[in-house]
Order: sequence, then C-alpha cells, then structure tokens
Amino acid sequence: MSNWKLSESYDFDGREVRYDRLGEGQPMVLVHGTPWSSFNLRHLIQQLSNKYTVYFFDLLGYGQSCTAEGDVSLGVQNNVLDSLLTHWELEDPIIVGHDFGGATALRAHLLNEQSFKKIILIDPVAVSPWGSPFFRHVNKYEAAFSGLPDHIHEAVVRSYVQTAAFKPLGEATLEGIVSPWTGEQGKTAFYRQMAQADSKYTDEVQSLYPQITTPTLILWGREDSWIPLDRGEKLHGLIPGSVFRVIDDAGHLIIEEKPDKVVQEILDFCADFETT
Repeated sequence: MSNWKLSESYDFDGREVRYDRLGEGQPMVLVHGTPWSSFNLRHLIQQLSNKYTVYFFDLLGYGQSCTAEGDVSLGVQNNVLDSLLTHWELEDPIIVGHDFGGATALRAHLLNEQSFKKIILIDPVAVSPWGSPFFRHVNKYEAAFSGLPDHIHEAVVRSYVQTAAFKPLGEATLEGIVSPWTGEQGKTAFYRQMAQADSKYTDEVQSLYPQITTPTLILWGREDSWIPLDRGEKLHGLIPGSVFRVIDDAGHLIIEEKPDKVVQEILDFCADFETT
C-alpha cells in the first residue's frame, strides 16, 4: 500500500478527497466501492491509461480521503463525484463503477443529471436487496464491532474481504485493502461506512433505471457471493439496451481476480460504440 499514493487533493465541504489521473486521451472516470479504495482499481488504471485519461479518487471515508466523523453514505458520494467532475471540467466522460462505485455513478447520472458517454458497471450495488450477511450484521451492531481490539479487528477485516474473491487473494493485495482500515481512526471508519449503508439510496433510483439511454455495460463475476448473479440479470433487464457479460472464475472482486478480462470487456464495449 505504501506505493499507492494519490497526489492531488480536493476540498469537499471542508473534507479532503484525494485523487489522481493517468494517461492521455478521452476522459474515463473510475469509482471504487466498499470496503475498497482506488488501490483496488490499480490494474484497470494502468491498462486503461494506455488509451484514456483515467481519473480516479478515494470516496469520502475511504483510502487516503478524509476518514473523520461524518457522512460517508451513498447519499453523499454522488455529490462528491458530481463536484469532482465539475472541478476536473469534464464533459461526457466514460464512467466505470465497481460495487458502491456503480451506485455512485448511477446516482450522479440520475439525480445530479451528469451526462456520461458510456456507463460501465462492475458488480454494482444497484438492486435491492444487497450486502453480504456480515455486512448486514455489522450494520446493526456497529458499536460492538468498533470496540474490538486492533488485532482481532484486522483479522476480521482480512477474513471478510477474502470472501469477496472466488480464490485466495495475495498478501500484497490483502495488505493494500486492509491497511487503510487499521489504527483507531481506520477501525472506526471501517464500521462507520457499514453502519451508514442503507438500501434507501439505491431504492431511490431503481425505478429510474428504465430512463437510462446511455450505452451501458454490466460486468458480473459468476461466483459473486456478495451480490448474486440474479441481481445483475435483474439490473440488465431494467436498463434498456444494456449489455450484460458474466466473467467466469471470479467473485465480487473481479477487478482484482480478472483485471485483464475486465479491461478487455471495457475496451471492446467502448470500441463497438465508437464504430457505430
């Protein structure tokens, strides 16, 4: 994790949001989910920046952005994205969102009226019900978990994030995921973001999905145990003209497990629409 640094800073209502950009070309914005950070998008960023100017950031309450007490729910993240897009002076970028990042992209499009050239959703939190059993449990008992000793907390986080993958994650990947959630502030931030998760933020826009006319690609890990495949199929049915692709031998964390396949699907999808 020590090698992953976001070099730029943006002030969102007095709270710091860290971001960066890489590459040259059409703008593409990548948005991570929970409990991840832009670190988990690094493979996609590296490859996609060969063709696009890739913008990426850590959501409020995550990674290198402000993790102090405050609103880190889905209800604020679309406003963060909306403000960043204005700050970056981007018009019609391609948007790529994984997990909560998918919900954030959809909310920015439907509620903030942000226009995107293409929408790419990777195992997004978009259709109720959602959340792993552990996620829902912590949502109810935040205080009890926040009081765990540090070494037990770290073991819990390690075990939890591993369940997002179909196959064991490497130590360097695990360290990069867990590191921001360690220490007293990191521990509190970890359980805060779970406690503030609420399906009302996806319910608020789910009925609006049929209004989406932007070309949309939906990618799903076949072995996703956090958000089962049928949620992806339902989302596909709700967004007119969307393209649905299932990636084998991958769970919810396909951005770590099958990054090359994810990148190829994104490039193929974008190329198809550039030539039509």
